[in-house]
Amino acid sequence: MAIKKARAAKDQFKAIDKTLPFDGPEAIDAGVLECFDYDYADRPVGKDMEIVTATDEFTSVCPFSGLPDFATVTITYTPTKYCVELRSLKYYLMSYRNVGIWYEHLVNRMMDDLVKAVKPRRMKIVIACNARGGLVSTVSAEYRPK
Repeated sequence: MAIKKARAAKDQFKAIDKTLPFDGPEAIDAGVLECFDYDYADRPVGKDMEIVTATDEFTSVCPFSGLPDFATVTITYTPTKYCVELRSLKYYLMSYRNVGIWYEHLVNRMMDDLVKAVKPRRMKIVIACNARGGLVSTVSAEYRPK
């Protein structure tokens, strides 16, 4: 019985030049964001309150390959008159699920949408992306009106 030599991996598999279908940024649904009144906006005890909301269930896709990207998103803000309603925020974040978007664009798009909805005193968004190809990226953006 002859034993076949194992072929090197580079000889066993063909490179796949493939892209999975994905949506563009127009699929991001900022229209689902809802806010409720923040009753302590004009009181000394409430002016500098900070809200931190985080999820490790965020997904979007690579705008080159369509392969999924996973990240932890942390949104920190100080409200003026409004707070974002969490169910609506979840639906908003889920609208990225099949969107091909670069991390650097993602954090800025998210900041634009949330600042328009919430109109905060200040806001910071940190997106800590899971490792891909041995590289880990964290992108962040801050909003502080003048």
